[in-house]
Amino acid sequence: MNLHNLTAEIFVPDNQPVAKALSRITHLGIGAHQDDLEFMAFHGILSCFAKSDKWFGGVTCTNGSGSSRTGPYAQFTDAQMMVIRRQEQRTAAVMGQYGVMLQLDYPSSAVKSPTDLSLKEDLKQILAATQPEIVYTHNLADKHDTHIGVVVAALQAMRELPRHQRPQKVWGCEVWRNLDWLPDADKVLMDVSGRDNLAAALNGVFDSQIAGGKRYDLATAGRRSANATFFESHATDQATQFIFGMDLTPLVLDEARDMVDYVAAFIKALESDVRKRLSSRLGG
Repeated sequence: MNLHNLTAEIFVPDNQPVAKALSRITHLGIGAHQDDLEFMAFHGILSCFAKSDKWFGGVTCTNGSGSSRTGPYAQFTDAQMMVIRRQEQRTAAVMGQYGVMLQLDYPSSAVKSPTDLSLKEDLKQILAATQPEIVYTHNLADKHDTHIGVVVAALQAMRELPRHQRPQKVWGCEVWRNLDWLPDADKVLMDVSGRDNLAAALNGVFDSQIAGGKRYDLATAGRRSANATFFESHATDQATQFIFGMDLTPLVLDEARDMVDYVAAFIKALESDVRKRLSSRLGG
């Protein structure tokens, strides 16, 4: 595999040959930053944890240089943070029993560039080598520009694969925008109840972010709990932890389908629902 950045890393926690590690992947997470996978793709991690026939693979696209830092990390340079964050991601891969963990080491500026196709080409190689059943990535309504750069590159890469190599399901997940606004019928429901200990352990690995000024660990657990409780107003909770997803599979199956129009249709459905509820009360 010829990745663009010489500093990119392929880490196999159980020391299997790289080709074997890649070929066994059934669930693949493609995230922008170190810790994105653990926050958004926990369903895939959990689906494969302690299984011999299912393996989670992780891809982190950026180098972690621009992360916030206060407290014990306040004086760390970008270069030092890159080393710390890469090691944290490796640790999470060991704890989560990932089949493989790739860190592509791109600066955010390259990921956000509409003309730099390097990330797309790297992802295309990875997807061809793994051929996962399910891909977890960012959703198209995320408000972080680097996340949008990653999901667009991932979708473009999948669209360029031969049809028999494309994943069966592609789910865009929550990080920098909740998906509770999606119409319920359009939500991908990922039940991650009952493994709070594993979730807490994985989220807590990223001390450089938590002690560095962002309580992502608490926020992620709280969001999942809120999703489960507020999903259904007239029934008791059927789950204690939900991750919501946006189904991006139609965009992979039909490469001619417009990404902007696709996500805008969900937004219009929300507008229609709000108008209908208000109008019925106001007699409009």
